[in-house]
Amino acid sequence: MKILTVEDDAVARAMLRQALRRLGHEALEAKDGEAAWELLQANEGVRVVVSDWMMPNSDGLQLCRKIRGRVGAEYTYFILLTARDASEDNQKSAADAGVDDFLTKPLDLSELWTRLRVAERILRYTTQVRQLEEMLPICSYCKKIRDDQNYWQQIEGYIGERTGSDFSHSICPDCYQSVVLPEIQQLKAAAAKPTPSVERQH
Repeated sequence: MKILTVEDDAVARAMLRQALRRLGHEALEAKDGEAAWELLQANEGVRVVVSDWMMPNSDGLQLCRKIRGRVGAEYTYFILLTARDASEDNQKSAADAGVDDFLTKPLDLSELWTRLRVAERILRYTTQVRQLEEMLPICSYCKKIRDDQNYWQQIEGYIGERTGSDFSHSICPDCYQSVVLPEIQQLKAAAAKPTPSVERQH
């Protein structure tokens, strides 16, 4: 896997790089959250981030929140490096920010291997789920979508339930020419026809 390591300490960063390479992974390196964010923007295929918590400029939690805020991107598994005496409140704050897993310092190679195996499995599942969701069954006639419970609903409702998006309706130029204008012309023609008179019988 292509893994982004974020660590402000040069020695710790080198150790992490060597450990990842020993495990057969490709390592990209950044010294803080800002540099890591720039690398993520420029490099596709980074699915795992291993980041220190406390760093200058932008720390690990700030980076994690930015990653979680991306729209449309593949899921990124985030592992946070923490001290062994990290408090329960700190770990809760990290989990609330979107951190997936924790590694304690000093780094243990077997623990790193275990966390990355879990990351690979989770990322494989998220990719499969995304592929399934992209293959939406849609009616060729009315354009309704079938959901997981075999219930057909309008596309606006389906997407709105899953993303929270609201929709505004309009008419595209093609439909205006092919549908709306002919309907307007039919209405005008019908309105122009004289109304037949009915003679009264005495």
